[in-house]
Amino acid sequence: MPTTRDVSAAVWRKSSYSNNDGGNCVEVADNFPGGVVPVRDSKNPDGPAIPFPTKSWVAFIASLKA
Repeated sequence: MPTTRDVSAAVWRKSSYSNNDGGNCVEVADNFPGGVVPVRDSKNPDGPAIPFPTKSWVAFIASLKA
């Protein structure tokens, strides 16, 4: 599992499936340096972000689309 990284400069985007009703939402920081894709809970933006290896994140998204 990747180690914790400083994500204070990350540019976050909310899942396209999110809405404004406070549902279960994730945010992801694209183009983050270091070969990782940070993911966090949009309802808790000051909480932890989980850094996934870029290759793993791409494979995960591809499997969702399949």
